[in-house]
Amino acid sequence: MTKRDFYEVLEVERTAEVAEIKSSYRRLARKYHPDVNQGDPSAEERFKEVQEAYEVLSDERKRATYDRYGHEAANGGGPEGFGGFGDIFDMFFNGGGGGRSRGGPQRGADLRYDLTVSLEEAYRGIEKSIRIPRIETCDTCKGSGAAPGTQPETCPACSGAGQVRHTQNTILGTFQTLAPCARCSGRGKIVKSPCTTCQGQGRLRQTRDLTVSVPAGVDNDMQMPLRGEGEAGALGGPSGDLYIVFHVEPHPLFERRGRDLFTEVPIAFAQAALGDEIEISALGGEKSSITLPEGTQTGTSFRLRGLGMPDVLRGNSQRGDLHVAVQVEVPTKLTDEEKRVLRQFASLRGEKAPQEHKGFFERVKEVLSGHDD
Repeated sequence: MTKRDFYEVLEVERTAEVAEIKSSYRRLARKYHPDVNQGDPSAEERFKEVQEAYEVLSDERKRATYDRYGHEAANGGGPEGFGGFGDIFDMFFNGGGGGRSRGGPQRGADLRYDLTVSLEEAYRGIEKSIRIPRIETCDTCKGSGAAPGTQPETCPACSGAGQVRHTQNTILGTFQTLAPCARCSGRGKIVKSPCTTCQGQGRLRQTRDLTVSVPAGVDNDMQMPLRGEGEAGALGGPSGDLYIVFHVEPHPLFERRGRDLFTEVPIAFAQAALGDEIEISALGGEKSSITLPEGTQTGTSFRLRGLGMPDVLRGNSQRGDLHVAVQVEVPTKLTDEEKRVLRQFASLRGEKAPQEHKGFFERVKEVLSGHDD
């Protein structure tokens, strides 16, 4: 099946600003969200299509590549996508100049952090402090790699271009390509007095504390990108992104299925038989009540609307339901009076009541007295 144009998917013009793209994405994501369209596989496919389109068009670099090469850009491979195809294209059709210099500014690596939260925290949303190791720009030299008071010098081999041109004669003709300068490693600058903090690299590994806002309604394996919180770029390139991957712990009382919550509560035999009104505490602490009709059977389920999990996109304005199943408890260790009443109850209903069993010493006494029945 032919992949639709990303601008068509997001229902925006090709000249749309980032804010317009973001607004349209939110509207369409809410419209086709799987929780809103349960059991509709076509909505799920549209939701994935909208996410893919937004991932490309919301990124300036990826959008520029897509505008130039279209969907074929994704065939270039590489971990980020929309990167390698342009290099091959430029090598043959850009005046023989080769592709982007690998020695020039490079974007920092993306990072992943797995964050575990409780079901209560996922219910209400919370801020979590995390600590991540990452490569950051050196504070001492501000990324230049040169010791304070000194400056990197222009590389004499490439005259500061960071690239050198190579000419190659083949049976197809003469080709010229650009390659990173070996002397300056593509920087275009040479550091004669390296920074002692980063050893002239301009970057170093540090541990950073961050605060993550966990949205209410988050579920297992959901991802949240923190733009620019990945590793610092090299040679003046932009920082990568940090992807928070959520994991929600199981709860001892509540089971989650999408936005709905399920739980069980015990009730007494008399409550089930005669009917009653019981109080229920929801996951968020809200109090509600359930009216038990006469003759309520074990396993009967009651739905409390709006007491489930919040929608991760709409928050508390779109919450699931709480399903409460009752379990009738059978009394144990009955007193003689309780047993007598229950036998009488069974007799009144025309049911066969269990016989009262005599103890061993009572039977021995009756045998010795000659009254054995």
